[in-house]
Amino acid sequence: MQSVMNTQEIHISEYNYDLPDERIAKFPKAERDQSKLLIYHHGEVGEDLFFNLPKYLPKGALMVFNNTKVIQARLHFRKETGALIEVFLLEPAQPADYEQMFQTTERCSWLCLVGNLKKWKEGALTRVLQVKDEQVVLTAARRGEHGTSQWVNFSWDNPQVNFAEILDAIGELPIPPYLNRETQESDKTTYQTVYSKIKGSVAAPTAGLHFTNRVLEALDAHGIEREELTLHVGAGTFKPVKSDTIGQHEMHTEYVAVKRHTLERLLAHDGQAIAVGTTSVRTLESLYYMGLKVMNCPDLTEEQLHVNQWEPYQEVRGERGEVREMIRGQRSEVRGVEALRALMDWMDRHRLTTLHSSTQIIIAPGYNYHIVKMLVTNFHQPQSTLLLLVSAFVKGDWHRIYDYALAHDFRFLSYGDSSLLIP
Repeated sequence: MQSVMNTQEIHISEYNYDLPDERIAKFPKAERDQSKLLIYHHGEVGEDLFFNLPKYLPKGALMVFNNTKVIQARLHFRKETGALIEVFLLEPAQPADYEQMFQTTERCSWLCLVGNLKKWKEGALTRVLQVKDEQVVLTAARRGEHGTSQWVNFSWDNPQVNFAEILDAIGELPIPPYLNRETQESDKTTYQTVYSKIKGSVAAPTAGLHFTNRVLEALDAHGIEREELTLHVGAGTFKPVKSDTIGQHEMHTEYVAVKRHTLERLLAHDGQAIAVGTTSVRTLESLYYMGLKVMNCPDLTEEQLHVNQWEPYQEVRGERGEVREMIRGQRSEVRGVEALRALMDWMDRHRLTTLHSSTQIIIAPGYNYHIVKMLVTNFHQPQSTLLLLVSAFVKGDWHRIYDYALAHDFRFLSYGDSSLLIP
């Protein structure tokens, strides 16, 4: 097993491969479930159509989906000088709760990326829009820098209109930058999963884009149980690893929400699940470490359950500083069911039906998976943290998977084909 130092010293150049531009799918298949499916099963590689996914899964297994919904996060304003300013919503600031944010009327604040920032030194930006046949004037004012983003205050002059309606009226869906094209009307449908529900992401959980209602029905018929959780995907998912070693790369923080019922179902399946997408993986594996935290410090708040980037590779200490369990190392590990049960008990003590917290977890070679036993995922960018996650899952055998996909005309990235990984 690798220590935290070993993992941090991984050179990202070792996770490179040649991805020709023509292999990047610019648009999805006309029928989602007719995309190709690579099957990696205990080291053997083959292929099928995604429609046939259920037959490769064990009856009675639990499959976990991320039900986040992509918001129309790009807002464009034009100054009186003619300069075009793009305001890209990253995460809500006031109110910080996603559900409250989209119901807010008259004013709210977001942390944003601002395109052409040098042209917006001072003053407010305004834009007139139509919502429900009424004219609304939207104003954006910069409060200043907040870390690597900008704090932007929004206000509008119609109290009958909420912020969700404003985004629906003038927001643009933020498709991935590597598609190198403008957002089209069709993306509003094709860049959402058929089960998306909870608004908040600025990028789709793309492994889920292949599912259709008939595939979901086939899963049900096959005896697969389905559960949903929420991780709102941030713009950091596209953040390249620019450092030579991953120890210098800072992972983005993402908001998660998990219902108590989901923990119940996980416990009923011995703490094991099939994850749909890397976002579901990061949430499920983060639950394990949240469970360890409350086992060691029972009085933590939801906010304190946040999983830090390198936490999975370090010791967990008790309230007096003693080592209770080694997450990594020589001592016996806490089983997934034990950690999940501790987390559910903690929720019960706090009378919570839904857990709201966040994670910054990085999953890379050296990581030991606790909850996720099978993974449905797309083909990821070279030298990305998502490729590191896949490599950790298949014990370093990612080259064989990607070589097969490149040699057999698989389509890559968000709108590309899919894979089922069974290590």
